[in-house]
Amino acid sequence: MRAVFSIVSLLVVLAAVGLLVKKQLGSQVASPSAAGMPAAPGGATPQEQSRQVQQQVKQSVESMMQQPRPLPDDK
Repeated sequence: MRAVFSIVSLLVVLAAVGLLVKKQLGSQVASPSAAGMPAAPGGATPQEQSRQVQQQVKQSVESMMQQPRPLPDDK
């Protein structure tokens, strides 16, 4: 009797953990623009999305390179 109760309890805990994992993974997949990147158009292929991200990073780096560096304070 104790063994049956243990197995049933284990299955209930396993089901609860499975539901929590599914919920967590679902929330991560549902929000791809959470990393600060604008969302790609709905019909974009992974290659196009990759190209867009690369272009955005390149533009960000180039804009940072165009800004003048602050001069150190001479004392």
